[in-house]
Amino acid sequence: MSEVEGTVLGHRDGHGFVRRDDNEPDIYLSAQEMRSVLHRDRIRVRIVRADRKGRPEGRVIDIVERRKSPIIGRLLHENGIWLVAPEDRRFGQDILIPKNATASAAVGQVVAIELTEPPSMFSQPVGRITEVLGEIDDPGMEIEIAVRKYEVPHRFSTEALAQAAALPDRVRATDKRNRIDLTDVPLVTIDGEDARDFDDAVYCEPLVKRGRGKAAFEGWRLIVAIADVSHYVKPGDPLDDDAYERATSVYFPRRVIPMLPEKISNGLCSLNPDEERLSMVCDMLVDAAGVISAYQFYPAVIRSHARLTYTEVANILGNTRGVEAQRRADLVPDLIHLHEVYRALLKNRGLRGAIDFETTETQIVCDDNGRIEKIVPRTRTEAHRLIEEAMLAANVCAAEFIESHKHPALFRVHEGPTPEKRLTLQNYLRSLGLGFSLSDDPKPSELQAISLATKDRVDAPQIHSMLLRSMQQAVYTSGNAGHFGLAYEAYAHFTSPIRRYPDLLVHRVIKALLLGKRYLLTGSAVEHTAAALPAPTPVRKLGKAAAKAPASAQDAGLWLAAGAHCSANERRADEASRDVEAWLKCRFMRDHLGEEYAGTVTAVTSFGLFITLDELYVEGLVHITELGGEYFRFDEARQDLRGERSGVRYGVGSRVRVQVSRVDLDGRKIDFRLVREGETDALVVRSSKSKSTAGGSPSDELKAVQTRDRAAKAGRAKAVAARGSPASKQGRAAQPAKARTKR
Repeated sequence: MSEVEGTVLGHRDGHGFVRRDDNEPDIYLSAQEMRSVLHRDRIRVRIVRADRKGRPEGRVIDIVERRKSPIIGRLLHENGIWLVAPEDRRFGQDILIPKNATASAAVGQVVAIELTEPPSMFSQPVGRITEVLGEIDDPGMEIEIAVRKYEVPHRFSTEALAQAAALPDRVRATDKRNRIDLTDVPLVTIDGEDARDFDDAVYCEPLVKRGRGKAAFEGWRLIVAIADVSHYVKPGDPLDDDAYERATSVYFPRRVIPMLPEKISNGLCSLNPDEERLSMVCDMLVDAAGVISAYQFYPAVIRSHARLTYTEVANILGNTRGVEAQRRADLVPDLIHLHEVYRALLKNRGLRGAIDFETTETQIVCDDNGRIEKIVPRTRTEAHRLIEEAMLAANVCAAEFIESHKHPALFRVHEGPTPEKRLTLQNYLRSLGLGFSLSDDPKPSELQAISLATKDRVDAPQIHSMLLRSMQQAVYTSGNAGHFGLAYEAYAHFTSPIRRYPDLLVHRVIKALLLGKRYLLTGSAVEHTAAALPAPTPVRKLGKAAAKAPASAQDAGLWLAAGAHCSANERRADEASRDVEAWLKCRFMRDHLGEEYAGTVTAVTSFGLFITLDELYVEGLVHITELGGEYFRFDEARQDLRGERSGVRYGVGSRVRVQVSRVDLDGRKIDFRLVREGETDALVVRSSKSKSTAGGSPSDELKAVQTRDRAAKAGRAKAVAARGSPASKQGRAAQPAKARTKR
């Protein structure tokens, strides 16, 4: 039997998987095998059989590397035994804590621990508390948990902070050398009301060719100026190492974990109004058809003439004679030109066949304690789209510039549907009676045609969601394979170096090419990511022909490793943000237990229906056991569940009415139950009986759940006691922790 290495991915139900280093299908690990390992350990396994689902099943042969990051959890004291129940249930086991290693933490507090004894087939892991984070209901605790749970770096190194503090407070005369002075150009920033870092400014003017007394309109000059972070953050510096480790800023409700210290992100590199700033400029000529006919990059000094918001610009464009337009009278002509070039770029986008889905994005509005006050749909205005098209234009120019020089960089690659996903989508469309057929190698225009043809249907959001799911996830990679969704042959991120490390690398590459040099990746953090590769040589000046030469295998390996690192950290940031939002939504819905709402089925699985509530924009699950006393069969092609006896069908887009039945804060889960016709009165009766019994509190059901939990924990404590204390646990098998609700 073959042996492979990989990383353990635990599952909350006790079993796990091994993500193989060779990118082959994951290997299943039974709950028995998971006793000796923990989530994120690196192990060597032997494939011994295929399980009943046809997956390769493995046996642990060796522990290659134990995870060293702290584990976050709640401290419990059960039947004389101190335990930490991991907040991330993928760990599957409680951690035993000797009573002299509790660091004065109180029962129920959130703590960080480090392992002192790893788990084995016959013993639970043992650890000691290294940090007490506080009570679970403390404001912002969900973020403190998430940054540690997902290992998001949230403290800058002392060296990085010292280097940032030593930077000047403003642009110096020496910084302006060899730069184009654009301080007289009325560039403006356009961002959200709550934005604090401004990394892009824009300006547009019409191009008119004059001759023999006649003027002919030829298009527009569009300038996109981006903060020149690369001037201050150099390869190999502590600031660069910290930025590379983070790879991206992480955005939570009411808090941001920035990629760079505030001195840079909100100060020296932020394009604040009426302050000179260094920038990298993409200066483009856009013709009347929305085609970029020419462009150039150059370093510049700029001065933003105004800090505008999306709402403000949308109002000005909607009424150029209104109050806000009068207040910004000197900028109105420039904003009109920006809107004109946006319309041209948008038209060209349609001709390319780029995909543009209409999806509902939501925004969480929190109160002063960091709890959800309301969830509102995020409105995308013409101002949002205007900036988006300007940034897309600059990004595609950056990619084409680098590609034309045959220079390695991190491209933003988005590939189309795999054959399997294409077939699933085709079957789904056919089940809806839609006469669309996809080619064997679908083009973006095919999916966009479906999007446009179905935009007025009631189930349009669900159809567009299926179209979106059919495509692969966008990644950063050194090999350009184009961007399927945007229908670009080459695409790179250039416009946000304050918050994305790939953009910073693209800036460095463009600067090197402008000087006739070749940029070779270097720096301790990058080299650590690709530790198996030999150290790269520094940037050196080359001739024009040499600058176009292909990268060495050593350089290519570093770029490949950097792309994988940045892609992984982007996913990590997304997962941490989603985790916090899910916790906040669960906390919010605890106050709505027993209440009824109308909703829409947004996803169907073999185990139930996911429903999004109309009023609250919160998603929950109606488990298949709540659908009635009959067998429901899942149809993957139709994406529906159908009752075999009654023929009742629940599909994506179905309208239902549900009651909030359960909230699992620890598991980030919300459960609903269907409310059928004629059942409402009975629900009210049951609700009123519940209130009269427990004193009328809306959280009575939650208290009942907590009571059941305490009973379950008492039973578990007896099991722990039976296994023995940490000192006498040898020879006894450790059982995986049970799933918990609110503690």
